[in-house]
Amino acid sequence: MSDPTTPPGTDETPHRTSYAQRRRDRIDALATAGAIDDRPGKSLIRSAWERLRRNPVFLIGAAITIAFIVLAIISPWIAPWDVTARPLLDKVRPQSNPVPGPEPGHLLGADDRGRDLFSRLLVGSRQTLIVGVMATLFGLAGGITLGTIAGAVGGWVDSVVMRIVDVMLSFPALLLAFTIASLAREPSQWTLIVAIATTQVPIFARLLRGSMLAQRSSDHVLAARSLGVRPRAIVFRHMLPNSLGPVIVQATLSLATAIIEAAALSFLGLGNPDQRQPEWGQMLGLAQRYISEAPHLAFYPAGCIIVVALGFTLMGESLREALDPKSRR
Repeated sequence: MSDPTTPPGTDETPHRTSYAQRRRDRIDALATAGAIDDRPGKSLIRSAWERLRRNPVFLIGAAITIAFIVLAIISPWIAPWDVTARPLLDKVRPQSNPVPGPEPGHLLGADDRGRDLFSRLLVGSRQTLIVGVMATLFGLAGGITLGTIAGAVGGWVDSVVMRIVDVMLSFPALLLAFTIASLAREPSQWTLIVAIATTQVPIFARLLRGSMLAQRSSDHVLAARSLGVRPRAIVFRHMLPNSLGPVIVQATLSLATAIIEAAALSFLGLGNPDQRQPEWGQMLGLAQRYISEAPHLAFYPAGCIIVVALGFTLMGESLREALDPKSRR
């Protein structure tokens, strides 16, 4: 039956066909514009590396860090003088020349005991690296242990662990490290490591605990629970591996803090008292007696501490931005 409003002899079929065709063309255009790329996806590490290698801040920090690590490893073999030798002792004059200056064969001169300053700076980098790395590793191990217990078990266990962590975080890190180091009968290198590691444990524990709490409500953990996977397997195969990313990045930043705190404690006399094993903080403390006559004795170790800490900080911040989806640009 024809439409009474349609004039005789008029056919609507071409009009309707044209409208339907335009709709199909529009849908096809939208589908083509939103087509999924057939190229293979990129892992988080690969995509982060592609951003990092174009980041000048990361490259500068990585260059400083790598140079420091390499020099610390090979320093005993490239140091021009033995750190215990006193080649310029005959030029030390307590009244007129307490600190010999630079001369051929001695790039930075010597200290008040005639020992080559440049050699002691090179070898001191190894002790600084050992203290920083060992303290960070011990703090990381303790933080992972506490954070895993609090994040996986929950309940009253989580409350007890977090209250202990809160108490430790309520003290300034350097003050807490100073208190722990002063409890030792005799100062040593291990005193520094234990004191600094203790201050870093609550930082790693709180960070890992927060990451694991976020993982507990994730889809893959809920799916594993619904399939009857054992709780231990869920924690160590699903939750913990996916929560370690922020903790590893924080470890890079904590290395810079560990180096500064180790230098501060050595400066205060709580580090290794054996001057046959030089350390930058120790050298900085010994230089205070001649800060007016020879400020370079304090300038060189302080400058090394600042540059190395800056390198670790730049690299750590760049890693955090590259691995954190919220910080990606």
